[in-house]
Formats: sequence, C-alpha cells, structure tokens
Amino acid sequence: MTFASAVRRCVMMLALTLVLIPATTMPSAAADNKRLNESVFVNIYTAQKQNGCPTEPKLDGRLVAAAQRHTDDVLNTPDINGDIGSDGSNPQDRANAAGFNGKVVETVAINPALAISGIEILGQWWYDPPSRAAMQDCANTAIGVWSANSLSRSVVVAVYGQPAL
Repeated sequence: MTFASAVRRCVMMLALTLVLIPATTMPSAAADNKRLNESVFVNIYTAQKQNGCPTEPKLDGRLVAAAQRHTDDVLNTPDINGDIGSDGSNPQDRANAAGFNGKVVETVAINPALAISGIEILGQWWYDPPSRAAMQDCANTAIGVWSANSLSRSVVVAVYGQPAL
C-alpha cells in the first residue's frame, strides 16, 4: 500500500465516521417533538392546577389529531398565523372532523425559526389574555397538543375541549 492510498483510506474512514456517528447518536425530530408536546401538556395541567381546577385534564387523541391537522397546515402555509385553516376550517370544525363532541378553543404558537422552546410558547400564550384563559379554564378537561417544525418555522397547537355530557 502506498502512502497516497493509505491517506485516501484514512480520509474515507473519517468521512464515513462523521456521517454515521450523528445518525446513531442524535435523537429524531419526532422524539424531540414528543417531549415538547408532553411539556406543553404539563404546562397546561399546571396552569389549571394553579387556577384551582378540581378535575385533572387528560390528553384526548381526537384533539391531538385536530391539533396535528392545524399544525401541519400552519407549518406548510406561511400565510396562516392563527385559528383559521387554509381550507377555512376553525378549531371546532377540526375537532368535530376528528370525532370530538363538545366545545373547543385553540391556542397557536409560531416561531419563525427551526425550533421553539416551552418558554417561548408560554411567553406567547401566558401574556395573551384569551390564550391564558383557555389554558386556565377548568371546563377544558380534554387536551390535544401537536408541534412540528421546518427550517423557517416552528408551530405548536393546543386544542382545549369541553366534552359533551
């Protein structure tokens, strides 16, 4: 083996190592979003407990589906920055379509960057009176949270439901 071929072999091994190490050690974005979704739910739970709510809120898969639908829509449609979807749907429409019977409200957090933190989400929702009211409303016992991100935007949607009796 010549010196040049040994150098080429070392460079190729180094390049392969640099490609494989991050792929095996970095968590997936889905795992990061799962943790973010869970932390947002815990913040909502805490806001309700601090407000004296006697009933613990629970995650509701139907509201998670409604939140995911709107999150994906907001993420992929830059003109959307609130509750109305690109198809004209509102939070109640999306919850009904997901099979949830009852009244719902929604909060949307958008950060024009690759990531968003729980502090940024609370900063957007806690100091906005309608959003804070939704978080603290004791009647909102069913919760759905979803988050997604792209290089240009991060979106978190929480849907708060009052199940029909």
